[in-house]
This record gives sequence, C-alpha cells and structure tokens, in this order.
Amino acid sequence: MIRASEMLGRTHLASRILPGLGLCVAVTGAAYALQSGEQFLLGRVWLEALVLAILVGTIVRSLWTPHEGWLPGISFAAKVLLELAVMLLGASVSAATIVAAGPWLLLGIAGTVAVAIASSFGIGRLFGLNTRLALLVACGNSICGNSAIAAVAPVIGADGDDVAASIGFTAVLGVLVVLGLPLLGMALHLDALQYGALAGLTVYAVPQVIAAAAPIGPVAVQMGTLVKLVRVLMLGPVCLLLSLVAPSLRDEADELPPHVTAGDRPAPGRLPLHRLVPWFILGFLALVGLRSLDLVPHAALSPIGEVATNLTVISMAALGLGVDIRSVAGAGGRVTAAVILSLVTLGGISLALIHALHIA
Repeated sequence: MIRASEMLGRTHLASRILPGLGLCVAVTGAAYALQSGEQFLLGRVWLEALVLAILVGTIVRSLWTPHEGWLPGISFAAKVLLELAVMLLGASVSAATIVAAGPWLLLGIAGTVAVAIASSFGIGRLFGLNTRLALLVACGNSICGNSAIAAVAPVIGADGDDVAASIGFTAVLGVLVVLGLPLLGMALHLDALQYGALAGLTVYAVPQVIAAAAPIGPVAVQMGTLVKLVRVLMLGPVCLLLSLVAPSLRDEADELPPHVTAGDRPAPGRLPLHRLVPWFILGFLALVGLRSLDLVPHAALSPIGEVATNLTVISMAALGLGVDIRSVAGAGGRVTAAVILSLVTLGGISLALIHALHIA
C-alpha cells in the first residue's frame, strides 16, 4: 500500500512538472536551432545557446504569461536542473586549479563581497529603502542573486513584498548583465582571465557566469566559474553573521505575521543550517575532490560536461520564462536606482581587484 501511494505521488508530481519542463526543452531546442543558424549564415556563433535560451524565454514570457499549470515545471528547470548542472561542473575542476588561484585571489574575492555588501546596503538606505529590502538587494547583488535573497530573507525576517521586489530585479538585471558584460569586457580590452574574473565577481548565478563568459572562451569560463563558486561560498558566513547581528529585524513591530517568500520566519536565535551551504555546492566540492584524487574516469569527463551544458541551457530557458520585465516598472524608481547603482559599484570594486592582483 505504501509503495502504491508513493508511486501515485511520484506520478502526480511528474505530471505537474512535465508541461513546464517540456516548454523549457522546447525553448532550448529553439536556442540550439538559432545557434546552428548563426553558424550556417555567419560562419561563426556570436550568441551561444546559453544566451539565446534566455532571450527566447524572455520573449515568450513577454508575449504570453504561463498559467499555473506551467509553473511547477519551469520552477523545477530553473532550480533543480540548474543546481544539478552546477554540481556536475565539479568534475571539470581539480583542487590544483583552486590552489593555483592563489590565496590573494581567494582573500580578494571575500573582501570584494564584504565591501560590496556594505556599500550596496549604504546605497539602498541612502535611496530610502527599508533595512530589510536594502539588505536583500545588497546580498543579492554581492553574492548570488535569487539564491542569496532566498537564504537571507528568513534570517532577517523579510516579508513577501521585499523578497518579490528584490528577485524581480535580479531576474531582469541578471539577463541584461549576461548580454552586456561581454561587450564591456571587449571595450576594456580584458584578456580571458581578467574577463572571467570580472564575470565571476559580478554576474548573479553560476550558469549565468558561464553564459556571460562563453563568448570569450573556455579559459574565461573556467576562471569565472572558480571565482563565482568562491563567491557563492560566502553565503554561509554572511547568513551566520546576519543571524547574530540582526536578530531584532525578525521581530520588528511593523511586520505582519510571517509570509516570507523564502520560507517561514525562524524563531529568534535559530538559524536554518541547511541554508548555509546549498546541497549542490557540497556536491560540487565532492566532485572536485573525486577529480583531484583521479577517481573520476577520464572517459566520463566529456559526457558529464555535455550533460551539465545541456542542463544549464534548459535552466537558462526557464530563467528567461521567469523574467517579467514589467515587474521592474512596478518596483519604483528608488529601488531601480539603488539596485543599478549597487551593481555598478560592484563592477568598479571588481575591476579594482583584478588590476590590484595583476590578473592576466
């Protein structure tokens, strides 16, 4: 009886996921078709399928709003497949690569995140954002976008409106950064290592870093992925610090009963430890360890990379399908100005670090 009920539950879950997932796969197919068309007509690929999937998904979302039946599958592709793709990337990185980055780069990344959070929070408060929203914008911009917002929100007791506004901006700006950063890199005459570091320090999500770095080449992708993953690991210490220094934010009198988008508001003094280091980061580190010990068969590296790439493109299609450009207009000019200025500040700090460390 238990097995039958479990099977029914899984069948029901699959039936809920399939429509939206199928839509993401269809958008992915269109992106690969456009990439092939570029190669055929122009002789080279100017926009990778990763970027095209975002563009096609955003266009579809702008012309048509999916009803609730599509959302579980889109959410599954944007979250679970994305996280699985990131985990699989661990097989392409060895500990030697991380060690080769050097302690100064690792310390520089941590310092960049710390300075960016402080400056972004100050900018938010200067533009009149409330403390929680300013913290969400600061952590989202400085660490890893939606994942950071989702992790920080219950720690500081942020409400649904603040979380929705923050995520709306990271979704739209994330796409714009992926599309515009390669142009900035070429304008600044950055080499592959420098540009990869810039992408890793400024772009929100790991797959978006890959999409932004891909036009510059594999060296930029490897550097960007490494820098970004070190940046993501800063989420744990930041959440821990916020839980210690900002307990009063969870209990302010102006808050309605908990309706935190990222989860129920935790009791004062309690921190959901599972949010400190996401499972896919642990999986990534485990695969890095296995690769470093030469326990991943060399014949499996290429197929694992292809699977990771395809899952990433599907997740980018889901990201595009989740972008509602109109949400930016509804958030207000102060939030718009604060988020954009914070992102520009992060870019300036990142370029300063790249030149200070003489990355080349």
